[in-house]
Amino acid sequence: QVQLVESGGGLVQPGGSLRLSCAASGFTFSTYAMSWYRQAPGKERELVAGITATGGSTNYADSVKGRFTISRDNAKNTVFLQMSSLKPEDTAVYYCNARTLTGDWRFNDYWGQGTQLTVSS
Repeated sequence: QVQLVESGGGLVQPGGSLRLSCAASGFTFSTYAMSWYRQAPGKERELVAGITATGGSTNYADSVKGRFTISRDNAKNTVFLQMSSLKPEDTAVYYCNARTLTGDWRFNDYWGQGTQLTVSS
């Protein structure tokens, strides 16, 4: 059974820091690219950061570049999102995504249930 379980969300003041974790199980974690998405109320889900299967390459949304860092530990089947200099506009539900390309050239996606981040004073 595939599971992606996010943790680490909560309430933080503007300018603060927080680290999200996503623990994966039920699939070969080291062969999947991992990403963090977020969805704020009334807005579409957006990509925040992604990391390749080996961890050799990352990408970030312009809005979080220089503030967020994605990393992964393939030995522990976990992906992290270190967030700093948090802003109220970072408030959203953060979702963990696992993606791989199948043998018939289709994407296979798994999603976590999400964790709420609220940035407010």
